[in-house]
Amino acid sequence: MNKIFKICILMIVILTGFFCFAVADVSDNRNQEHKYFFSTPSSTPKEPDSDGFIQRWVILEPISSFGLTDSAVQTAVKKEYFPGQLTVIPRDGDQVEVGEDILTWHAVDTDEYNINLYYFAYKLKKPTSNVLFWAVTVIDCPEEMHDMRLAIGSNAASVWWVNGKEVIGIYNDRQTVIDDGVSKRLILKKGKNIIRCAVINGGGATDFCARFLDSNDRPFRDFTVNVFPAGM
Repeated sequence: MNKIFKICILMIVILTGFFCFAVADVSDNRNQEHKYFFSTPSSTPKEPDSDGFIQRWVILEPISSFGLTDSAVQTAVKKEYFPGQLTVIPRDGDQVEVGEDILTWHAVDTDEYNINLYYFAYKLKKPTSNVLFWAVTVIDCPEEMHDMRLAIGSNAASVWWVNGKEVIGIYNDRQTVIDDGVSKRLILKKGKNIIRCAVINGGGATDFCARFLDSNDRPFRDFTVNVFPAGM
């Protein structure tokens, strides 16, 4: 009887140690994955990737938000959470007051086509479900470009603005698909153009991607991205 009892105790100890190791390993893997998804931007302007995707953004820590339908999302993005939310050009480290919370803007670079908001929030120990993320970037074009279209994908719903004008929205619970939503034809100014989005997630994974398509629906790459623009 004592022998069986000792064997049971030994098995419990071994299983407990294995469980703790597994939890620690998962946590370490998630931290490593976060490093893989993001890096800190330099002051040097960044070109889009070979497929035209914008890989540098300034993202605000998540705000509580519920609902993914057209009306719920439009209500959420039109609510004023902080002054100038549709006009501000945030810098890394800037802060805003939302209700009783002080939220920080974070500049991020990625080598991927998409911005993984789940790992962004996870790294900051922020909620990833029933939340709204604001993101802003500035692209610099060498000349005025006509008949351009903003092509986006998001998990889940999102609304997008170019130079202060709302140009596209996609709604409901969805996975990120490249060019899932495409705006009407628009003009990109010579010089700086401001791209802004609000992404709302109900639960689970959340991310977004964005690029411009030219008049022939080919990825547009003749611009640089700078989240530290002078004179703005």
